[in-house]
Amino acid sequence: MDMFKYLIVGSLLLSGCANQHGSTETLTPVSVVQESERKPAAEPVQEVESPPLLPNVELTEELLYELILSEIANQRGHKALAVETSSDAALKTHDPRLARRAAQLALEQGDMNASVDAFRFWQETEPNSILATRMLSSLLLRGGRLEEARVELVKVLETESSNAGLIYMQIYPMLVPYPDKPVALKLMRDLAALNPGVAEAHWVVAQLASEAGDEPLALKEVREARVLKPEWELPVSLESRLLRVKEPQQSLGILQRYLTVNPEASRIRLQYARSLLEQKQYQPAREQFQRLSQESPENVELAFAVALISLQLNDYASAEDMLRKSLDKGGKSRNDVEYFLGQLSEAKENEDEALAHYREVNDGEYLFTAQTRIIYLLNKRGKKDEARQFLQQIKVDTNQQRVQLVLMEAQLLREASQFAEAYRVLQLGLEKLPNHADLLYEAAMMADKLGHIEASERYLRKLIKVKPDNAHAYNALGYGFLVRNVRIAEGLALVVKAFELAPDDVAIMDSVGWGYFRSGKLKESLDMLRRAYKANQDPEIAAHLGEVLWVHGDKDEARVLLQDSLKANPGNEILETLMKRLMP
Repeated sequence: MDMFKYLIVGSLLLSGCANQHGSTETLTPVSVVQESERKPAAEPVQEVESPPLLPNVELTEELLYELILSEIANQRGHKALAVETSSDAALKTHDPRLARRAAQLALEQGDMNASVDAFRFWQETEPNSILATRMLSSLLLRGGRLEEARVELVKVLETESSNAGLIYMQIYPMLVPYPDKPVALKLMRDLAALNPGVAEAHWVVAQLASEAGDEPLALKEVREARVLKPEWELPVSLESRLLRVKEPQQSLGILQRYLTVNPEASRIRLQYARSLLEQKQYQPAREQFQRLSQESPENVELAFAVALISLQLNDYASAEDMLRKSLDKGGKSRNDVEYFLGQLSEAKENEDEALAHYREVNDGEYLFTAQTRIIYLLNKRGKKDEARQFLQQIKVDTNQQRVQLVLMEAQLLREASQFAEAYRVLQLGLEKLPNHADLLYEAAMMADKLGHIEASERYLRKLIKVKPDNAHAYNALGYGFLVRNVRIAEGLALVVKAFELAPDDVAIMDSVGWGYFRSGKLKESLDMLRRAYKANQDPEIAAHLGEVLWVHGDKDEARVLLQDSLKANPGNEILETLMKRLMP
């Protein structure tokens, strides 16, 4: 064979079939563990492998052809051909360098079965290759072949015991996507048992136990990890999160004690600040965010958090200062800052300023909310026509926003006593969303107010069909019958059904009490109405209870009740009408 051919083969072997001491970028497992999470693990040990034993194989023209064909096919995107020819060359020669190249090409092609076969063959030709075992175990894990992966992972852990911590941390993200969490947990527990003194093994078991719903095991394992490495942040963070719901104070205490010893642990301090905020401990939460912000003055998100907590604490001066700093730094969206400046102005009762800030929001997650605040403020200031005109110009992105605007427009019209127009707006909304529960209910109420009784009943019955557990639909339909003193038995059955669905709803209690009265069940009526009035001294409930007491013969009690309610609600039309009828 001439020298040119030898040069070609040498080039191919160096570029595509390099040994473990050469370039390994495309074969090295990629860990998804963040750099900050790797630090507590043992420092990686550079494993020095013996050069593989190479077979005495003649480089024939046929073999050379296959090698060149494989590389050219790969470069031109013919992956299947590249894998086929490289695998054939490896099988013919049993050369570990060619076996490795075949495994690499199979992996790049994305064929799981072919890749596993190729890596197993690489192992066969180079039994002492740590990299081959690592890659095969990674491939099997990501393919969900856990039992096969177990065998290879045991080899990896036994071979690289000095680097076990990092290996466990690399195994974890590959197990997370596995759907059968208990099976994944069992595998990791078995692997962790090989190194009971490695903190990372216990932390990974704790993580998987938490995801599998085994909280006692998760706590046990994470506490073992903390004993083995008390300075490590991740177990502290995890134990606190595990206790957050059931033992919130204990959860906070874990973070607080760690920060006492490790005041520079910014990730733990951020978790502590968020936990305080979650538990509505606003003052200490703000102190923690302020400290973090001082340590990282370039971090706009931290300054923004301080501003929002200050707003919650009614510390408007600090809130405005931090919001404007966020705006000046430019890292936070101007739209977000303008929205919260609008909130701040509202809290200070400066409606002109609030409107100006809300009008500056022209994009982002707060755009729609800012627009609804503009509508609210314009309406509050008596500019109902302008509010409605602005509302009709808003572009919606979701059906939820569409419904909210329809209901707001109907409310504006109802407050202006334009009931027919409000009803028309609701009907138009139902043309686009005919089964929306809120629109059906509001349309029914407006139809009833306009005297369109049949339409109101039709909307309510459709609502019950769409949402059979909607207590208010049953109550509205049944109470309508009771108020009009028609279909009493059906009306009572409907409000009783509503009561079964919402036994603590005072308005429904009142309806049931009135239904019993209409049905002649005075004792049951009194019991239910007394219960409702005790929960809420609403004048309409007082009127119902007063009338039932009067009919029952307890006229003195009825008179006192009605007079007291009228004194608390002067000018109430329902009470005044009833008292004129009972006590002319």
